[in-house]
Amino acid sequence: MVEITRKQREIQQRTQDILRVAKPILISEGFQALTMDRVAASMQYAKGTIYNHFPNKEEIVLALAIEAMRLRHKLFDKAAEGQRSARIRLMTIGVACEFYTQSCPEEFQVEQWMRNSNIWGKSSPDRQAVIRECEAGCMQIVASLVRESLVQGDLPAIEHLSPEEMVFGLWAITFGSQILTASSPSLHAIGVFDPIRSTRIHCCRLLNGFGWQPLHSIDEYLGIVEKISAEFHPQFLQIQREHR
Repeated sequence: MVEITRKQREIQQRTQDILRVAKPILISEGFQALTMDRVAASMQYAKGTIYNHFPNKEEIVLALAIEAMRLRHKLFDKAAEGQRSARIRLMTIGVACEFYTQSCPEEFQVEQWMRNSNIWGKSSPDRQAVIRECEAGCMQIVASLVRESLVQGDLPAIEHLSPEEMVFGLWAITFGSQILTASSPSLHAIGVFDPIRSTRIHCCRLLNGFGWQPLHSIDEYLGIVEKISAEFHPQFLQIQREHR
């Protein structure tokens, strides 16, 4: 284990303090309200001190997003553990996604800010590389379950789709529906009354359509997901507490 010096610990702590101050500004008031002057004033630091840690506010957003995505990765790791079938573990990852969106809304919102092209374009290649690494780690967890099922014969080979491309379809359904749920005020008006249930049903149809064993009826699938949610919610809460 590499020992760090007192000065390095102080730098790390100051960096975390900057993120702690910046996060509620970004979440409650938006990117325009987040300024280096405001962060410095809130911390009673000279503005130059903030610039010693972050060259611009876009870097602050990416640093917050890295923390958020590392939490998502920890939730995925927990969901993929154990000896249950790969399909059940994949369903547990789906529950982890729901937990992340509902119980970690600030982290989920930070991720959306990070994906803004103007913010991304002004951030450093180093932090962009860490973001890509985080996304690749989450993808690998899920894609490994696809590969496991292919090897075990629980999932027939999918023509024209790699495991990652198959995961992309599930990602598009879950992540896309979560963004719409968080950002659209008119879902009820257009007839979508329970978006979480709808998303679960779409995922069940997709997995059954791929022939991923064991196949489940919609009612069976929904019941299993509810049991998974009850079992893992306390574990996910613990991960969230430890992460913070």
